[in-house]
Amino acid sequence: MGVSGCGKSTVGRLLAERLGVNFVEGDALHSDRNVAKMAAGVPLTDADRHGWLQAVAEQLNNPTAEASGVVASCSALKRIYRDLLRAGAPDLRFVFLHGDRALLAQRLGSRSGHYMPPSLLESQLDTLEPPGDDEAPIRLDIALAPPRLVEQALQALQALENPS
Repeated sequence: MGVSGCGKSTVGRLLAERLGVNFVEGDALHSDRNVAKMAAGVPLTDADRHGWLQAVAEQLNNPTAEASGVVASCSALKRIYRDLLRAGAPDLRFVFLHGDRALLAQRLGSRSGHYMPPSLLESQLDTLEPPGDDEAPIRLDIALAPPRLVEQALQALQALENPS
């Protein structure tokens, strides 16, 4: 989870590969209307995001995901969004990718072929409610290379499964 440009898809794919589970690209679940709105530089509202979050939740809550696990990329910017995702998947863990605004802007500026324009970074940062300690997030600084982030995520997940 995190704002656009933080590396959710890259880290998520690598993490899913290392865990041997399926990866769900949250961006692919947006409606055509949402994609068009974002492509036009218009931030999504809570109402816009609701159906999309439900689609992500369905991917997390399906029997295959429950049996074998799944990694999904999803901005999950607000606690109410994360609560909706957790409602059907109580064991859901969030890996919060966060970083410097300048680094995020640089990444968005150099990204091609994505509908999310760099101009929406500020609205995402304004919307972001970082997960609280009570949500037990795995917080990772995106200044590190994706393979290192995956290693840190794996270590944190293992520690959650096998507390000392």
